[in-house]
Amino acid sequence: MVKIDSTAPEFCLPNQDDVEICLRDLKGKWIVLYFYPKDNTPGCTTEACDFSDAAPDFGSLNAIVIGISADSTKKHRDFIEKKDLFITLLSDEDTSMLQEYGVWQLKKNYGKEYMGIVRTTLIIDPSGVIRAIWEKVKVEDHAQEVMKKLQELQA
Repeated sequence: MVKIDSTAPEFCLPNQDDVEICLRDLKGKWIVLYFYPKDNTPGCTTEACDFSDAAPDFGSLNAIVIGISADSTKKHRDFIEKKDLFITLLSDEDTSMLQEYGVWQLKKNYGKEYMGIVRTTLIIDPSGVIRAIWEKVKVEDHAQEVMKKLQELQA
């Protein structure tokens, strides 16, 4: 897992419109990077809708919200259209970026073990340094908690 006060690992991934987004292109902005397991599932939908609803408030703080999962860009497009989302979703189908950030981990569910995404959120500052990390996120009120932390970091 990446650490607070370390430089965020570089990445380039396609967004929902198949446009490549790279960390280096976002320098100068605050970045809320959230990792989630799967489009159109209950917890992930709640989290995406909450971040989407708060996107204008994050924007007023010079911050961009980006969600990342291993779903395809087509699944991301469908998810955005179905839920009327206003955030960017990136696709890491080969999980290389998820692994580099340490969020691709062994999970257990109903006695079965499998590799999957542990719901995690990072705040990256305009110079590319990780300033906050939430691991094993509970989605309820999470977007507001991230907003509050971002405001503290900028104060």
